[in-house]
Amino acid sequence: MQNKQTIDELAQRISNLLLGNMQALRGDLEDNVRNLLLQAFQKMNLVTREEFDIQVALLQRSREKLERLEQQLTQLLEKGQL
Repeated sequence: MQNKQTIDELAQRISNLLLGNMQALRGDLEDNVRNLLLQAFQKMNLVTREEFDIQVALLQRSREKLERLEQQLTQLLEKGQL
């Protein structure tokens, strides 16, 4: 029984050492993955949701203005003023 207890204690100590090292490796891995993702996103020239929404609103106003101008042009053409 003494051998089994000694082996169990040794296994527990080794396991604890490995788990401690694995936690440190996990933190390093997370940092590296985070940095890789940040670099990838920066290269993609992504815009924020706020910037996107502003551009959508500008596009909508431009479309509305274009439709009004097309209607005015059609009316002027129908009246023979152009």
